[in-house]
Amino acid sequence: MRLSELKPSTRFRKRRKRVGRGQGSGLGKTAGRGTKGQKSRSGSSIPAGFEGGQMPLKRRLPKRGFTNIFKKKYVLVNIRDLNRFEEGTTVNDQALVNCGLVKGVYDEIKLLGDGEISYPLVVKICRFSKTAKEKIEAAGGKIEVV
Repeated sequence: MRLSELKPSTRFRKRRKRVGRGQGSGLGKTAGRGTKGQKSRSGSSIPAGFEGGQMPLKRRLPKRGFTNIFKKKYVLVNIRDLNRFEEGTTVNDQALVNCGLVKGVYDEIKLLGDGEISYPLVVKICRFSKTAKEKIEAAGGKIEVV
């Protein structure tokens, strides 16, 4: 016996359903679709959520809230994350993208004051928290708002 000669047992093989092939097959005449109605017709497809002409549930429920189209998406970066930069480096948004701290689509980057930094950096970013500004200046660094 070879691997290529192996076949599954016939009792485990399910036969294909052949519809509309005469009354003797058990699925002749109406081909298992029943008589009359939307689903019995050829070419019928019912969209998801369709309730037979009744007002759909998604239209019956009240709407709530709105989406602010002017909302800005901020990426938050903490001071502890800036420890990967060398002393005296200029940190801007491009530098943060290159080192992998910032990913995806965003409007602005904001620096938060979580963590510590012990050496000076020149940071050029749009927004800062008050504590982040204090900690960078306490370490001898400089902040420039872009």
